[in-house]
This record gives sequence, C-alpha cells and structure tokens, in this order.
Amino acid sequence: MTTKKKKFIPLENAKLEVEITSRRIGLLHLAYAKTLVKEFGEKRGKEIIVKAIKYYGKLIGEKVREDVKAQDLESTPKNYGAGKARNLPKFGMHEKKEQIEVENEKRIRSYGCAMAKIWREYGEEELGSLYCYIDISKYMFYNPNYKMIHTKTMPVSGSDYCELAVRHTTEKERKDFFSEDKDWLYMDGEITKKEGGK
Repeated sequence: MTTKKKKFIPLENAKLEVEITSRRIGLLHLAYAKTLVKEFGEKRGKEIIVKAIKYYGKLIGEKVREDVKAQDLESTPKNYGAGKARNLPKFGMHEKKEQIEVENEKRIRSYGCAMAKIWREYGEEELGSLYCYIDISKYMFYNPNYKMIHTKTMPVSGSDYCELAVRHTTEKERKDFFSEDKDWLYMDGEITKKEGGK
C-alpha cells in the first residue's frame, strides 16, 4: 500500500491565491455594476445592483444560519460564522483584522480589503462600494434582529481600513429591509457617503 505525501504550500502563497480570487470578485462586481448602469442609467442601474447584492446576502445569511443550526447553536451574533458556518477566508482577502472597542461597542477593523484596492485602481470606489451592502444583507438574513453596519468604509473614506459593528435593528428597519418597495440603504449610510455629506 502506498501512502501519498501531503503537499503544503507556504502561508504567504496561500494568502496571495485568496487575494487574487478576491480581486477577481471585485472586478466581477465592477463589470456587472458598470454594465447595469450603462444599460439602465445610474439610478435604475444602482437599484438593480443593490437588489442583486441583497439576494446574494440572502443566500449567504441563510446558509450561515443553517450551518449554525446544524451545530445546535442559536443564530446570535456570537455564533455567526462559528465552526463550519464561517463564510469568509481567514487570510488573503484582507491584510489583517482586529477587534477594537469604541465607546463601549465592539467593532471589527479590517485593513487592506483586496476588493476595495481594485476599485480604487479603477477609480470606481462609489460603484464598487455598493458591494459592501453585502454585510448588512447577510447579517439580516442570518438574524433580522441584528445588522452589521460600517462605521467606516475603505472604498469611499480614503482610509486603509473598514470598520464594522453589529447592532440591533428596529422594527422599522426590519419592515423596510424585508419589503420589496422600501428603501433600506439608510441603515448603513456610511457605505456611499461622500466627503461633505451624502
């Protein structure tokens, strides 16, 4: 009986492979986003983009909830991404992540997003950042009582990191988010915020 040798690659090589994939996802988003805006105009094109991102978040959030439930855990913020329910790579998509506390609120600071970098390279931070609505969408489909919002976004803030916080939702926010005809983007107004206001 022959035994196969396991092959290992250095962590830096693995990070690079994930970064390349993340950049490709960022370009894919940019390609369909620019096409939709060109075909339908800026207002309607962006509405369709956000609708697609919301559906993408639904697919992710429901899968994470299902994976959490399969581990006999509750769909709480603490269990989001627990064990097999993890939905993002540990390395390569961002340069580093850290937990911080701001005004008694736990936040995640994520440095050097590969997708945000590619959107900057193409000068498409605003259109690219519509992808970032994935965070609020996936979280609300995981558990509608919570939302993950950006307190800072790398694509539009000019900073080298994004900062995210999990917060309770209000009844109005839940109603608006799950309605087909209500605006829910106000729930994370930091995403497309421009200098000097929205």
